[in-house]
Amino acid sequence: MAASTNGASSMFSKSNYTWMLIGALVIALGMFLMSGGKSSDPNVFNKDAVYSTTRITIAPIIIFIGLAIEVYAIFKKSASEKK
Repeated sequence: MAASTNGASSMFSKSNYTWMLIGALVIALGMFLMSGGKSSDPNVFNKDAVYSTTRITIAPIIIFIGLAIEVYAIFKKSASEKK
């Protein structure tokens, strides 16, 4: 929600948007780590490439961390609201 011209404050502060951007980048990193596994020959199934630890364990954990950062960014109160 953007600040209106009548002087009303925005719903989120700059730090909230910064944390949201960090969370989105962490989620994108997790999605990037989860991608891949394509074989050059469609008749060959490479089990190690598809079921690697990075794709089935590390990437989902990173995505959940990114989602937790997003939740933190949404619920984080700005310094002006704490007073």
